[in-house]
Amino acid sequence: MNMGKVFGRGIVLDNPIFVQALGMCPTLAVTNTAINGLGMGVATTAVLLGSNLVISLIRNVIPPKIRIPSFIVVIATFVTMVGMLMKAYTPELDQALGIFIPLIVVNCLILGRAESFASKNGAGASIVDGLGMGVGFTLALVVLGVVRELIGFGSVFGMAVMPEAFEPMSIMTMAPGAFLALGILMAIFNKMVYSKSKS
Repeated sequence: MNMGKVFGRGIVLDNPIFVQALGMCPTLAVTNTAINGLGMGVATTAVLLGSNLVISLIRNVIPPKIRIPSFIVVIATFVTMVGMLMKAYTPELDQALGIFIPLIVVNCLILGRAESFASKNGAGASIVDGLGMGVGFTLALVVLGVVRELIGFGSVFGMAVMPEAFEPMSIMTMAPGAFLALGILMAIFNKMVYSKSKS
């Protein structure tokens, strides 16, 4: 198995947000700033790595009838660990992300990778897959967060970058702006990937 291809698919060809449109709830809800997008992406990547590894290691001992509940228990364990670490070391970010950290448990990206990849492949490949998908998810969240924060607040990662004459478009910090920015970014991303694959 080509590990480079496994890793790269999560970033480009199978990008969780821009191509597969997975995990839309946190994507739209927390990306009003770039730092929130980065925090959610890193938390999700950590859960993906841990759950993919454990599920790949125990895949042969899980009875088929309880496969999905077993996956959810493993995922919930890692989400709890990540949530506790965030509460201890990044309380402000934890408060900003709120309920969306516990909701990582039901993120279809993580359960989808457990079912379609980790349960069928070894530990090494599963870690690479989790890392690739996590990096792709994080990059997409950060890009979306940067666009929304720049237009909505005139800043990037909390630092003002627009001139004083700039009039922020507050709609970009709200739900309609999230849908608008995501739709435009998805179109640009898919156009670029499609054009590159054709050439």
